[in-house]
Amino acid sequence: MSTEIKPPADEGPSNFIRERIQQDVAQGRRDGRVFTRFPPEPNGYLHIGHAKSICLNFGMAAEFGGRCHLRFDDTNPVTEDVEFVEAIQEDIRWLGFDWGDHKYFASDYFQKLYDYAEVLIRAGKAFVDSLTPEEIKAYRGNFYKKGTASPYRERSVEENLDLFRRMRAGEFEEGEHVLRAKIDVEHGNINMRDPPIYRIKKAHHHRTGDAWCVYPMYDYAHCISDALERITHSLCTLEFEDHRPLYDWILAQLDVPGDPEQIEFAKLNLSYTVIGKRKLKQLVEQGLVSGWDDPRMPTLAGMRRRGYTPEAIRALCERVGVSKRNGMVDVSLLEHAVREHLNATSPRVMGVLQPLKLTLTNWPAGQVEWLDAPYFADDPTRGTRPVPIGRELLIEREDFKEQAVKGWFRLSPGAEVRLRHVGIVRCDEVVKDEAGEVIELRCSLDTASRPGQPGAGRKVKGTIHWVSAAHALQVEARLYDRLFNVEEPNEAPEGKTFLDNLNPNSLTVVADARVEPSLAGAPTGTRVQFERLAYFCVDRDSTEDRLVVNRTIGMRDSWAKLEAKGG
Repeated sequence: MSTEIKPPADEGPSNFIRERIQQDVAQGRRDGRVFTRFPPEPNGYLHIGHAKSICLNFGMAAEFGGRCHLRFDDTNPVTEDVEFVEAIQEDIRWLGFDWGDHKYFASDYFQKLYDYAEVLIRAGKAFVDSLTPEEIKAYRGNFYKKGTASPYRERSVEENLDLFRRMRAGEFEEGEHVLRAKIDVEHGNINMRDPPIYRIKKAHHHRTGDAWCVYPMYDYAHCISDALERITHSLCTLEFEDHRPLYDWILAQLDVPGDPEQIEFAKLNLSYTVIGKRKLKQLVEQGLVSGWDDPRMPTLAGMRRRGYTPEAIRALCERVGVSKRNGMVDVSLLEHAVREHLNATSPRVMGVLQPLKLTLTNWPAGQVEWLDAPYFADDPTRGTRPVPIGRELLIEREDFKEQAVKGWFRLSPGAEVRLRHVGIVRCDEVVKDEAGEVIELRCSLDTASRPGQPGAGRKVKGTIHWVSAAHALQVEARLYDRLFNVEEPNEAPEGKTFLDNLNPNSLTVVADARVEPSLAGAPTGTRVQFERLAYFCVDRDSTEDRLVVNRTIGMRDSWAKLEAKGG
């Protein structure tokens, strides 16, 4: 199977990473190769922040005719799970990328990583420390205080090798010893103050089982894995900028096959969104969402289930671009990209969330007519579907006001509107129940205004949608909104947490909505526009007897109006 990625016809907008790679290729560095990698930890689901890194790493490799590796950083067996490994692969493919034959795990290199650690020990560049984790932290100091050498720093090479091998053999308990690089305890960069590179973890690993009880730290394993895979450009987010000296130092001490270069870029932060894995995990474990793929979650799985498209997410990443400074991107930019793509691709159907009965009094009882309605009004060549109409219809309750106000162009007593695909109707009578609730509108259809008839061009200001009461499918409509109700959910007053910024109205369930029968049997993931209402996606919870749809996004940005009014 070929894994070479062909460059696209058109390059994206210039950025400093593209320019750096162009320069390297032009100068023939690393024989002009461009190998990148995406290295997720399998300890959770991918989120929208990862999408930028995925698009950048796979995109740069494609543009320069190289390849991008998928490498799982599975160096902490306590937090990892096969479920996450499988979900990550599914998300990357859904986003539109493939690693071909180049899927790797850090655990593929456990023996080599261990052997390289012994090389460092023999060279006097690593030592086994017996301080407690708390003591190590104190000895390393902080931004204001220089570090102090561990009392175990000058152990002999022989003693260090013996202790490290006994760590490997399982003779010690977790936290009893660690292996630390021997660099400079007074270094201005705390990451260079003799950082731990191996620790004891007596936990079952999802790939290696119980074969190991010592595991490499990320900073140590990552750079060596890059070198073993001959990665040329190790693209990562800005929080790793201070780790680059350690990345380079480790590789400089070892005889490794590759010569990777770490380059940092700003991560994707969205307003009204939390993307930290620990916080997302907290939402899941506390039952505040239904799971990692809850449609309110910023995970790629959640967005897919909600009905977001990979094209929209890729468009967002392209528009945001690549920079060297972190910042906040307005989530409305993502929502605009979603609307833009769904508007161009989603078939139109008619659905009613809050049904109100409308009876056509001059329509013959028992007569059913099937209309041929286009999925896209501006382009009937893109397909049509049969829509039934009978004497009894259902309209949206919000399309009727008993007391019309100025500017109201929908139904009210004596008013006329156009029924989509049908013609003009007039509300002649309002029927209420004993409690005074409106339960039925009795209307007459102007048959001369029907399509193809002489009065079809007669003008009225309002057009509303409807479904046939006898033929409509019952639907559970889950109306999703933003999970948080403040722009920066991570910021909370003293005594509060990000959980206090949850939007209590992020989900409303409408159990008895109705939709036209063309949606019967629609497979999971089908995206449609309910005319005049919103974009919806068929959820996996649907059964043969019950259709479940998720509101992907409204037709317009309702949050913009709220913000304009000050909340």
